[in-house]
Amino acid sequence: MTAKASQNKVIRWIDHRLPIFTYLDHELNEYPTPRNLNYFWNFGSLALVILVLMIASGIFLAMNYTPNAELAFNSVERIVRDVNYGWLLRYIHMNGASMFFVVVYIHIFRGLYYGSYKAPRELLWMLGVVILLLMMATAFMGYVLPWGQMSFWGATVITNLFSAFPVIGEHIVTWLWGGFAVDNPTLNRFFSLHYLLPFVICAVVGLHIVALHQHGSNNPLGIDIKGKQDSIPFHPYYTVKDMFGLAVFLLFYCGIIFFDPNFFGSPDNYIPANPMATPASIEPEWYFLPFYAILRSLPDKLAGVLAMFGAIAVLFVLPWLDTSPVRSGKFRPIFRLFFWLLLADAIILGVVGAHKPEGWWVLIGRLSTAWYFLHFIIILPILGKLERPLPLPTSIAQTVLKGGARTVVAGARMEKP
Repeated sequence: MTAKASQNKVIRWIDHRLPIFTYLDHELNEYPTPRNLNYFWNFGSLALVILVLMIASGIFLAMNYTPNAELAFNSVERIVRDVNYGWLLRYIHMNGASMFFVVVYIHIFRGLYYGSYKAPRELLWMLGVVILLLMMATAFMGYVLPWGQMSFWGATVITNLFSAFPVIGEHIVTWLWGGFAVDNPTLNRFFSLHYLLPFVICAVVGLHIVALHQHGSNNPLGIDIKGKQDSIPFHPYYTVKDMFGLAVFLLFYCGIIFFDPNFFGSPDNYIPANPMATPASIEPEWYFLPFYAILRSLPDKLAGVLAMFGAIAVLFVLPWLDTSPVRSGKFRPIFRLFFWLLLADAIILGVVGAHKPEGWWVLIGRLSTAWYFLHFIIILPILGKLERPLPLPTSIAQTVLKGGARTVVAGARMEKP
């Protein structure tokens, strides 16, 4: 405990029996953090803040929501129109899902660029991928709850994908539906799971943080801390930095909520679900579009489903696919080129997923899907063996004192024979 906290008798009494204050002091005040972390490291704490906002707003929404196929749509409209600040709760929650994925996707690509998945942080990375999967499941089930046209038909299309699996596929679909069609039992199941999964995410986030603190944060240079000169306490240096990042993020988040709350939504979802009328175009939320494009890129249904799940599964084995001993992309010029190609490929897949699978979009989708898997399965292993990275600095302090990583990288290029 800090000296000030140790003078409080109540805190000393509690801490002697439940050392929560000692733990917090160790993890905040004493936790050694690399001194060169940039603002891309803010997105981990931002994701945690959004998770808390989503759970809090979701609990209040659940108090007024009715998980019944006949009443769900009207109960959502009642929340917006009649419940005090119900409109604000709904827009916080609805747009919070998109903000959550924006933050997490940036967090993931930061990890890809700086090699945060490499030893000894493999399990940390894998727990992050588990969180991404749980987020996707939670977001999909939450999208069904308003019981509008897009909710209903999205649930019908996505759950039907499991029927592609031989033998067990039909049984999985029947279990998800709770019957032989998307109906009231489906809505009840999805509501229950949508309420439960965020708390499962919290548990996995806890493991994620424990794994992070076991070996400490990675840093833009991708080298290990070599003494006290390379690190600073997390508080107050990074808590202040995180608060600044949070303030900037909230400006953007509140701008969406108050000025264009339906920016990420579909107009069809403001029409009550009708099993007899199919929307002109059925597409998932934007954060699923790259995976939706991969699903549709293959003509065979089972192959498309396997490719879609494989796009996530390949991330689990990424620490072993990238064979380079150097973590950070700052010192891998060829890797850096392929990283930006991967980012562009992911954006292209998202655009393809938003269009009907016809004409040139089919070819673009197939080429983009092929490149996605080629990057992870072929390019990274070969690149790790053949690429000659730039010399690494001797310490983090060296880069800070000499004016940052750019100066060191430039110097390394000049020294490279």
